[in-house]
Amino acid sequence: MHSDEDLLKNAQAVLDMNDRGNYTQPAHGLYPHQWLWDSCFIAIGMRHLDVGRAQKELTSLLRGQWHNGMLPNIIFREDAVYGPDRNAWQSWLSPYSPDKVATTGITQPPMLAEAVLQVGKKLDWPERRNWYDKMLPHLVDYHEWLYKDRDPHKEGLVLQIHPWETGLDNTPPWMQELNEHLLPIWVRFIRRFKLDSIIGLFRRDARSVPMDERFSVVESLAMFDVQLRLKRKSHDIDKILDHALFAIEDLNFNCILIRANSCLKEMSKAVKYELPKNLLDSMTGTEEALEQLWEPYSGQYYSRDFVTHKLLKTTSIATLLPLYAGSISKERAGKLVKLLENRGVFAANYPVPSVPLSSPSFNPKAYWQGPTWVNTNWLIIKGLENYGYNDEARQLARNTIKLVEKSSFNEYFDPINGKPYGAENFSWTASLSIDLLKSYSQD
Repeated sequence: MHSDEDLLKNAQAVLDMNDRGNYTQPAHGLYPHQWLWDSCFIAIGMRHLDVGRAQKELTSLLRGQWHNGMLPNIIFREDAVYGPDRNAWQSWLSPYSPDKVATTGITQPPMLAEAVLQVGKKLDWPERRNWYDKMLPHLVDYHEWLYKDRDPHKEGLVLQIHPWETGLDNTPPWMQELNEHLLPIWVRFIRRFKLDSIIGLFRRDARSVPMDERFSVVESLAMFDVQLRLKRKSHDIDKILDHALFAIEDLNFNCILIRANSCLKEMSKAVKYELPKNLLDSMTGTEEALEQLWEPYSGQYYSRDFVTHKLLKTTSIATLLPLYAGSISKERAGKLVKLLENRGVFAANYPVPSVPLSSPSFNPKAYWQGPTWVNTNWLIIKGLENYGYNDEARQLARNTIKLVEKSSFNEYFDPINGKPYGAENFSWTASLSIDLLKSYSQD
């Protein structure tokens, strides 16, 4: 058993190991590029060690911001060896793509406002004001893009066009929708004739992590097909939605957006930065629209199909994220906390599993289909604090720290026995462990 001091030192070593100069890669080998919400989580912990480096982590994301305001989920490294990654997306097909930087054509949960706010809290007032003044225009552009491009009917919720945009890549609500209704013919052929095991031999991610800890070959091919479709449309949202077969108003994404909007308001108020009225109206609309995702019979929130408005009634870790949004009633928050404490649902030995223990989709080692992740634990801890569940927040924080002490800084963990899975020396596991240590040090 390591002490908190040992854990802190080892976490810093992981961040140093993955430091690429102006950004931190999530992990060596499997994740060599810069990811949007990874860098946000990394900066939140890094601010305790080196606030200047934490600022650089976030400003480096701006080099990938599109001219229409979008922040892409990945900024690709320029090394020649990563040419296939850049060509798989061809972001340059869009006139809005950034100059001299290759990115994807999709975004990721909007954690940047939270990260900018948290880093700012480590700065003295004059520096904090300069920091917010520098970042706010970029944040406003991003949030305005989210509402302009991803809420075309002005309904309040923003839509996602690829499972990777949720951050919970192969989460069951999306995968069930994909498998049941939207699997392309060529992928159905591969599944029917069981050719996936042969194709799996050529998967690059399997060189770093065992295949049974990743998404399946069929899931991977289906997501690749969606990616090809977006590229064929030159990443033009109007063309994409004109024949939208796969657009979902994701619960996790919209909950993080609501919290991000609150952070944006807090920073704007501090420096007297006037937010556009249409953006403020959209923010209010999202809080109101979130309640349309509530299903009273199960007492839960769900993601929703963008076209049909049908709730995707499959429970996942996103079910608990309205706590992080902070906009729901105390009564409904209480119902979510009961799910968190239920031994048949989310109260695992090493909480919080990314899929309920009782779910037919539950797999304790398969990426976002069961394992415990430190970043979602962090979001839930903040959500518990929002509603005054401070003892529960402290307990989950200490349980998360103990899990990392037991199993090191892996990408994710078995919620039943705590076994580490995924990439080793994972940056946000290290960084958020630092933040939890600093916030919930042993009494």
